Amino acid sequence: MRVLLVEDDEPVAESLRRGLIRYGFAVEWVTTGTAALAVADPYDLVLLDLGLPDTDGLDVCRALRRRGDVPIIVISARSDETDRVVGLEIGADDYVSKPFGVREVIARIRAVMRRVQPKAQEQSGPDRYGPRLTIDRKAARVRLDGAEVALTPKEYDLLAFLTEEPDALMSREQIMEAVWDANWFGPTKTLDVHVAALRRKLAGAVAIEAVRGVGFRLVVGEADRTGDPAPGPTP
Repeated sequence: MRVLLVEDDEPVAESLRRGLIRYGFAVEWVTTGTAALAVADPYDLVLLDLGLPDTDGLDVCRALRRRGDVPIIVISARSDETDRVVGLEIGADDYVSKPFGVREVIARIRAVMRRVQPKAQEQSGPDRYGPRLTIDRKAARVRLDGAEVALTPKEYDLLAFLTEEPDALMSREQIMEAVWDANWFGPTKTLDVHVAALRRKLAGAVAIEAVRGVGFRLVVGEADRTGDPAPGPTP
């Protein structure tokens, strides 16, 4: 997923850029509104500061919205309610006030993308992963060889997250934040329990490989391989 970051404060931008890259996003960083409007390459989402040196970020937001439906999240030190309302009314999808944490921004990005994607998912129907597994994200139902698989809510959320990017290595921290809580702290043994349950219920359709000390990756259409033994609880 490609993010256009429009922010003139270098320390803020560098911290946010590094955090986004760590979570698997590709980031293009510009420091002015003019540069933002000049970007020709396609991007999936815009993080837009309002306090830009050459123009008001609200004007940039308005111009971007006239061009299309790309999701826009405003990031700004302006916490006044009027600015928030105006930003949302002219087309921003969300508004994050400074100071903020990277994990909060990641959670906001995921929430916005979930809101803007349902129509495409509805039109395309259930997602298929190999010849045996389908996931109907609209109905939150999983089928193996045509038969519905009984999953707990967290088992479903974990499978849905891992199948967003098959073959991608997801850290334990990324998974816990996405599936359990954006502010999760503490042991991650519950993750191992849920991974084991999915391996048992989906054996042979997908593999959930463990990478010791890092996390897990989901591989489609292969016999179940556990990889290294799943590590025990970590802080």
